[in-house]
Amino acid sequence: MGAGLRVDTVRVNAAAVKKRIANWGNYPVVEAEVARLETEERLAGLLSRPMIARGMGRCYGDASLGERVLSTLPHDRFLSFDEGTGDLECQAGTVLGTIVETFVPRGWFLPVTPGTRFVTVGGAISADVHGKNHHIDGSFCRHVRSLRVMTADGGIVNCSQNENAELFDTVCGGMGLAGIILSAVIRLKKVETPYVRQETVKAKDLGEVMDLFERSADWPYSVAWIDCLSGSGRALMIRGAHATREEALGLPVSGAKTPSLNVPFFLPSFALNGVSVKLFNALYYAKARRGVTTAITGYESFFYPLDGVQNWNRIYGRRGFVQYQLVLPKEQSRAGIAAVLKRVADAGQGSFLAVLKLLGKGEHLLSFPMEGYTLALDFPITKNLFGLLDELDAIVLRHGGRLYLAKDARMNAGTFNKGYANADAFRARKAKFDPRGVFQSLQSKRLHI
Repeated sequence: MGAGLRVDTVRVNAAAVKKRIANWGNYPVVEAEVARLETEERLAGLLSRPMIARGMGRCYGDASLGERVLSTLPHDRFLSFDEGTGDLECQAGTVLGTIVETFVPRGWFLPVTPGTRFVTVGGAISADVHGKNHHIDGSFCRHVRSLRVMTADGGIVNCSQNENAELFDTVCGGMGLAGIILSAVIRLKKVETPYVRQETVKAKDLGEVMDLFERSADWPYSVAWIDCLSGSGRALMIRGAHATREEALGLPVSGAKTPSLNVPFFLPSFALNGVSVKLFNALYYAKARRGVTTAITGYESFFYPLDGVQNWNRIYGRRGFVQYQLVLPKEQSRAGIAAVLKRVADAGQGSFLAVLKLLGKGEHLLSFPMEGYTLALDFPITKNLFGLLDELDAIVLRHGGRLYLAKDARMNAGTFNKGYANADAFRARKAKFDPRGVFQSLQSKRLHI
């Protein structure tokens, strides 16, 4: 979260302190009792009252916020690595960026990575995060070999697809509501270099960029930036594949580093508006050359472009912002996303970041993906925003879609129930594994999970 929202902490007891905290959207800001996961033995004694685990706080809304929060960040050690299989065992507080910095020089990369490396392994599993390769490689949990989980009674359970499979399936994508992940074994993927062969293709409208996605389905990675205020949905599609040694010949073995910038303070709320965003979008689209542009780029700039700007969430001002991420089934995607973009353009509510990706099927009860397209939009919080988002919810549901729990800060329980067909099945599983309701967040209470 932005440093401007931190205040002095007040110690509650030997295990916890009071803090005002927020996640990456800087909304909502809450006062929480924050404990640290320093030893597993000590953790069991903290389960007498409701709590939720929290890693880097890079979910955007309130999924890892509550009256009591458990920080997993101290629990961040590598435990073992198998060079033959690529199986890495690590504690839940291990940050994805630490994994790539350690293992890319050894020829290994994450099988799936979200758009930021500042996410813990526990958070990636709890949200079943996806990346630019979901249409081929699925979500993060597909590559999790096993977990060690502390359940609500303080017991520690080993689980996988073959052992205690029901708990495994509930924890994967379960938003931290079925247990506390202590450690995981994930299978890394072999890569030859720290570089990516990237192609950028200009598309004149939404239909053309979706056609590009379909024709690019054999590319391992694909994503598009959409100009959501243009009316047409003009776009830049970026597709990529890990570069071979031959393709990266002559480049530094260590890889290219992304320059680090910083937003040192919150920008005034008027800095981002329909006019400024429209101007930025027009310039960004215009600077791209026609046809196909090819480049060899470092993995950091391809997978984590925004990580090069520290505290970029401050550009939305002190009131914060909401990332609205939806997914629609493929047969409804063109009409549904066009309707969403039209409503956003009509409202003049500029989204500085608008990202489109092709997804495959989801694999767990609360997994976000479905076979279709996902669109993510960032909106600064204004007095009219939440009414607009309610309208977008109706469009999403009308087209058979749902919203991403890891980005959500304001969806109501009705929208959640309609979008997630397995909502009641998850509630039944949670009641089985957590009958006292130990694991709960502001989001879970809002959505009655």
